Amino acid sequence: MLITEILARNGRMYGDETALIERDPAQNRRTTLTWRAFDAQANQLARALLAAGVTKGDRVVHLMTNCIEWLPIYFGILRSGAIAVPLNFRFTAATIARCVTQAEARVMVFGPEFIERIEAVRDRLDRSVGHYVFVGPAAQCPAFAQPYDAFIEHQPGHDPGIALAITDAAALYFTSGTTGTPKGALLTHRNLEAACIVENHHHRQTHADNFLCLPPLYHTGAKMHWFGNFIVGARAVILKGIEPRWIIEAVSEEQVTVVWLLVPWAMDILFAIESGELKLRNYNLDQWRLMHIGAQPVPPSLIKEWLRIFPHHQYDTNYGLTESTGPGCVHLGVDNIHKVGAIGRPGFDWEFAIVDDHLEAVPDGVPGELVIRGPGIMREYYRNAEATAEALRNGWLLTGDIARLDQDGFIWLVDRKKDVIITGGENVYPVEIEDFLQAHPKIQDVAVIGLPSLRLGEIATAIIRIKPGQALSKEEVREFCESLPRYKRPRKIFFDDVPRNPTGKIEKPKLREKFAGAKESFQI
Repeated sequence: MLITEILARNGRMYGDETALIERDPAQNRRTTLTWRAFDAQANQLARALLAAGVTKGDRVVHLMTNCIEWLPIYFGILRSGAIAVPLNFRFTAATIARCVTQAEARVMVFGPEFIERIEAVRDRLDRSVGHYVFVGPAAQCPAFAQPYDAFIEHQPGHDPGIALAITDAAALYFTSGTTGTPKGALLTHRNLEAACIVENHHHRQTHADNFLCLPPLYHTGAKMHWFGNFIVGARAVILKGIEPRWIIEAVSEEQVTVVWLLVPWAMDILFAIESGELKLRNYNLDQWRLMHIGAQPVPPSLIKEWLRIFPHHQYDTNYGLTESTGPGCVHLGVDNIHKVGAIGRPGFDWEFAIVDDHLEAVPDGVPGELVIRGPGIMREYYRNAEATAEALRNGWLLTGDIARLDQDGFIWLVDRKKDVIITGGENVYPVEIEDFLQAHPKIQDVAVIGLPSLRLGEIATAIIRIKPGQALSKEEVREFCESLPRYKRPRKIFFDDVPRNPTGKIEKPKLREKFAGAKESFQI
């Protein structure tokens, strides 16, 4: 069943029941949306898009931070027959322009946080974008856009009747390789349906469950975990903020049963409990049954401590990629707590293999590249035949991750074939930062690597070779990096030579070996 049909069914079956709750602790605000209203708003947007000239297969950019409007807008785009293009809300203006241009988007739906970035590249966006729709206070709506409420207000709330097939393209998610150049993973309606089935199979959500959504909805991870609730018409809470107290209050007051966390958030909660900032006796948490983590390696010590404090919790680790429609292709499984540290076994309806450079299976225990096959595999990298051919081979997706299989059939990640740094669940692309730092007039050469961090998984680390006769201070580097998004700024900086092999490639394994346990010269 298409996810747009699942929404319509939920509207019919659970009409006036709450579907979504938005909690904004900073503003002391709580907003709710019923299943009937959710469905109607999606229909109104779909009709508004069609009235604006959008046709089946057109691309509509969705650029917003988490809010209660996010999901109805996403479903409205799908229901119009258009392809939803959710963008990372941390993207710079230049990256936004690059993605919009590549997608040739007809419409852009955006929030107030992005006005300046959009204005900075309007000349490039206007080449394809014909309508800008602003979701936020009307008083903040820029002159070039139309307020969202005005855009949909005269549209009826029933289905526009656009014929959709399960094989049709549904969503375009921009992800990047080690170069940081965006590639659009094109997902179909079948991919999205499969994510609902897989997630619900793994975590057994029922209509009585309540899912706490913390990670950004632009990412496949958070949304596809919510899909497990969505398929059974169970409610969800969108929490604006990640303070430990806010998380625990939301779980208690909304009677949340399922929470997906990133490692830093779980560690912050444990620290708040240990320090006495959070006193669990003040909260009603007995109904909380599942805590699961994805997006980065999980320290086994973290889970051991978590289960000491929350002994009744089920726990799961989830592995996935945007190209596999998010998490679920591999997962630990709630019954396998003894294997914490592994990413687990193939998810429901998924296959895997561990192969060498010739795509031949390696013996158990021998490291090789993890490849996966299943119903969530993307159709292609959008308009990028070369990258598609590199990633997809006879239905298998090459993940770029090096893994091994243990004697019990569990998959363990060994290293990444690519150099992507995963810090706090976000991908950081070394070449992008290297290119940025290389523009500094006092820097002769630079390499960026990831070093282990208990809290964030990894932290970006820059090794800088200063030009002869120059001096470079910590303060100068910090000031220069301020124009980078915070999560991309190097957390550690070393001043040293940058080793390169005869072909000019940076020898990053040598740098990791040298600096993994070193005391940095300077740190930001």
